[in-house]
Amino acid sequence: MNRREALTSVLAVSTATLIPVETKKEKPGSFIYSLNMSTLRGHKLGFKKELEVAAKAGYKSVEIWINTLQDYIKTGATLAEAKRIIDDLGLKVEDAIGFATWIVDDQTARSKALDQLKMEMDQLAQIGCPRVAAPPMGATTGESLELSKIAERYRKILELGDQTGVVPHLELWGFSKNLSRVGELLYVAVESNHPSAKVLMDVYHLHKGGSGIDSVKDVGKPLIEIFHINDYPATPLRETIVDADRIYPGDGTAPLKKLLQTLKNPEKPVILSFEVFNKDYYAQDALLVAKTGLEKMRKVTEGI
Repeated sequence: MNRREALTSVLAVSTATLIPVETKKEKPGSFIYSLNMSTLRGHKLGFKKELEVAAKAGYKSVEIWINTLQDYIKTGATLAEAKRIIDDLGLKVEDAIGFATWIVDDQTARSKALDQLKMEMDQLAQIGCPRVAAPPMGATTGESLELSKIAERYRKILELGDQTGVVPHLELWGFSKNLSRVGELLYVAVESNHPSAKVLMDVYHLHKGGSGIDSVKDVGKPLIEIFHINDYPATPLRETIVDADRIYPGDGTAPLKKLLQTLKNPEKPVILSFEVFNKDYYAQDALLVAKTGLEKMRKVTEGI
């Protein structure tokens, strides 16, 4: 081999090592699977252990409860430490469950609730959580509130979201005197006249409130980023069914395939967060429950 041939050979090898091999990118699915920590709430694991179980079960996304995070902080831990735990486990906190009474008529109570929510949003922003649930806490019984007033109040907390970077998602509660129906939820979201308005629905709550699963088709896809998934049995009847009756998706009578086809958004994946309060599951191993929830979600979304 002469000098020119040798140099050409060396350059060819060097160039080949410099050019990155094209890797096949995994096509994003229609859904992101998340674990709502209500599912493990009865196990009383605490903030850190809940996250560890979720990660070990195979989740990449979780939905935390704000009071569990705050209990962790009360032990002397910091939000920075909480964020480090989340990152080290390879998790993303998609949403947080809180119960500020932002919706109530009492102005003093509502003012305190706004202060509470602002503080909670600031905490969530520090751990990288972009959403917080906004259910009709404090207005589940008593008088029916004017929807136009609820819309004004929802806009107020959306404006808090503008300041903190954490968007409140208007949550449907099927047992509630207010915001139990999809039509009410849509009215408030639209009439808030805010570009960040979003809604948070739940298989069980759609059934309990009487709107039914088919009503989801009337909700525009841009309003839905996260959805609570579970199932309900044939009995008890809708009128008497309670939170604790929720079961694994696919184990009940809800028309989940039809629902998931409706939810599917070609522009971005929808977060499905597994949420139950089942006492039978609380009596089982937490890791088993978390793993089973993930397997059941994958099964019902297969082919969609």
